[in-house]
Amino acid sequence: MKPIKTRIELMDAMRGLSLCLMVIHHFLYDLVAFAGAPAWFFWNPVFAVLHYFFAGLFILLSGVSSNFSRSNTRRGLKALAVALGITVVTYIMDMPILFGVLHLLGACMLLYGLTQSFWQTLQVKTPWLVLALCAVGILATAKLVNGYPTETPHLWMFGLTTRDFYSSDYFPLLPWMFVFLLGTWAGKYVREGKLPRWFYAAKAPRLAAIGRRSLLIYVAHQPLLYALTMAGLWIFRRG
Repeated sequence: MKPIKTRIELMDAMRGLSLCLMVIHHFLYDLVAFAGAPAWFFWNPVFAVLHYFFAGLFILLSGVSSNFSRSNTRRGLKALAVALGITVVTYIMDMPILFGVLHLLGACMLLYGLTQSFWQTLQVKTPWLVLALCAVGILATAKLVNGYPTETPHLWMFGLTTRDFYSSDYFPLLPWMFVFLLGTWAGKYVREGKLPRWFYAAKAPRLAAIGRRSLLIYVAHQPLLYALTMAGLWIFRRG
């Protein structure tokens, strides 16, 4: 099969699904943090698992999409510029996001864009070595997801944090960079049309439409959710 050059609707739909789950998750957080809803709305075993599932899916799909991008370097710089804006706004709101999902994706896109020829050559020559590297990297650094206490500041980008470190959303390079790289590994086979035919023919137009607007939704959803929560709280109190 010739390399796939058009958008794959199922990939957009999976990205849209992960975005929907993320929006629900953040809405429940707003209800707990600002509207006095029970804490278990947000902090519960189900969401503790789902949170990393849909975030991991989003990061993996971003890696897959890197095989279809004209310039991952430009894509990464754009994401980092938006992420910096989010950091400034959330810092003013006293809810700083120092290295959230968008910061991670921007950094991964940029790093991959600068080393793309190396990774692509390595995958052509030793594809299973790349897969093993990603798997070992994820498993070996997974404990750093929640931050490993250290006395050395400014290593939070890599998952090494001091005890007073705080970020409202936190996805360090370790282990998530390896999830992104796993996506780039899988993306080669997706682009070459080596997956089953149903993967390329599947239709889910509404979720796909959401997935195609992932950056806009990511940036806009939390301010809208906060406004909705405050409006609902105001109406409830007046009633």
